Amino acid sequence: MLKVISLLCVFFIGDAWADSLEQTKVKAERGNSVAQFSMGLAYNSGDGVVQDYKEAEKWYRLAAEQGFASAQYRLGLFYTTGIGVIQDYKEGVKWLRLAAEQGVSGAQSLLGALFVGGERVAQDYKEAAKWLRLSAEQGDSSAQMSLGALLGLGKGVVKNQEEAHMWFNIAAAKGHEKSKEMRDYMETQMSKEDISKAQDMAREWVENH
Repeated sequence: MLKVISLLCVFFIGDAWADSLEQTKVKAERGNSVAQFSMGLAYNSGDGVVQDYKEAEKWYRLAAEQGFASAQYRLGLFYTTGIGVIQDYKEGVKWLRLAAEQGVSGAQSLLGALFVGGERVAQDYKEAAKWLRLSAEQGDSSAQMSLGALLGLGKGVVKNQEEAHMWFNIAAAKGHEKSKEMRDYMETQMSKEDISKAQDMAREWVENH
């Protein structure tokens, strides 16, 4: 279902970009959420307009308030980083959660990382593991590494070195260097039989995804 939604988003956003910026703005001002998101992207990147993060935030918010997941994610990024707005982690987490609930992998990964860190939001390993797993299952390498770390330590989840190794291995295979280091360290704590089982688990996951 998420793949279908993603393809539809690509189609409609592509259609918005096919319009001139002026036409897109007219649609955005009429309340079209795709056009509003497109205007946000334009001002965010400076594509066809003078880069203006505050203007980007305005358009992202209009689209986000209509439930546009990618706009909610961008707005969450703005508030957690302080781009275009006064930094506000509470507001950022609110928008990231809304995007994450709609399946945006980047939002799930960042939300998980924030709950692991616990510097700007209350540390919650269980909540972190939930979001990191959702993102990891979609192929996000950073989420796969972080989930592996939680599994290896038994934080927020039942300790499982085999599954931890599996996630490190999957991310490492995609070039994630930190995951490779963590996988190699994990192997020093495991038996040859457990390593072999973890490798089989990784192969099976890759084949099914």
